[in-house]
Amino acid sequence: MFELFTHRIVETGRLPLFSFFTAFIVMFVVTRVNVRLIRAEMRWWFKNVQTGDIHIHHVVFGVVLMLVGGVASMAIPDDYGGFDVGAAIIFGMGSALVLDEFALILHLSDVYWTEKGRASVDAVFVAIAVTGLLLLGIRPLGFEGIQPDPEEGGISHTGLVIIYFVTLAANLGLAVVTLLKGKIWTGLLGLFVPLILIIGAIRLARPGSPWARWRYVPGSRKARRALRHEERFRRPLIRGKIWVQEFIAGRHDLDLRHLRKGVSEARGARSQPSDQVRQSHDGT
Repeated sequence: MFELFTHRIVETGRLPLFSFFTAFIVMFVVTRVNVRLIRAEMRWWFKNVQTGDIHIHHVVFGVVLMLVGGVASMAIPDDYGGFDVGAAIIFGMGSALVLDEFALILHLSDVYWTEKGRASVDAVFVAIAVTGLLLLGIRPLGFEGIQPDPEEGGISHTGLVIIYFVTLAANLGLAVVTLLKGKIWTGLLGLFVPLILIIGAIRLARPGSPWARWRYVPGSRKARRALRHEERFRRPLIRGKIWVQEFIAGRHDLDLRHLRKGVSEARGARSQPSDQVRQSHDGT
């Protein structure tokens, strides 16, 4: 296992990326455990960081760590590989803290535990997926395997450049079409696996996507097929994704303080005499 790690990670120069990837995942898990315990108001756990009436969100600490790690990675000479790894770890920790509150930045509002807050978990999943693919050596929109060799009748350097830019433009065009059809994950992963982009660009658009609004007449055959496809295939996948999100990151749209208040009020109501309960319901 160590030899495989050395061959695939260290010798290929991917150790800083691996360090970033590991630090990112660990920090995200630690952060979510921390915020869930704070939300549950455990007496033995930490509380929110407050300065007077201001709640200091962890995105602030993330920005500082990203700045430190990013500047350090540029300032450290190439000969100091160990320090590069340290900078990557710091940058990964900061990135996890920032993306964990991505929804707050997007909406400029504290939507962490609302349905809009799920955008943060989506952003984290995308970052993990993209970094994982890079770690495997898969390059986005890359064109590898063809080397210029004019002496043996191969492709010249100019021809290779032309082919590369034609392929790049085609992949970007397919990615734009796929994203306009509302298929975010397909579009992002397709940047690494072009075959996925071809499938995503050909398939029906999601209802409500820009492509569907522009191209599908309401009530038309394509619009009805898109709705059926969404109900039959997409909705179960979305429910499964939400279940995974809430299993990892905690339940959204559930205010535990209000829940506890409701339970205590219900218990108090049961302990009252029946005429007092009736009066409270009648508002007298």
